[in-house]
Amino acid sequence: MKLRLILTLVLLLIVGIFMVQNAALVEIRFLFWQFGISRSLLVMLMLLIGVVIGWFTRAMYRIARSSSS
Repeated sequence: MKLRLILTLVLLLIVGIFMVQNAALVEIRFLFWQFGISRSLLVMLMLLIGVVIGWFTRAMYRIARSSSS
């Protein structure tokens, strides 16, 4: 339990340092839209999207595998 708490705190510290060091604004352009967003927020958003896609793909694979058995 204590090891898990320490690892969580270290991970949060690393994420915090990452976000502070990558606070610069980047410009996003898509078709007719254009807006600025923090680089660290953009990276975290892309990570979240990747996790959701991975979770969805795995869920679909499990459903297809269980229905074929």
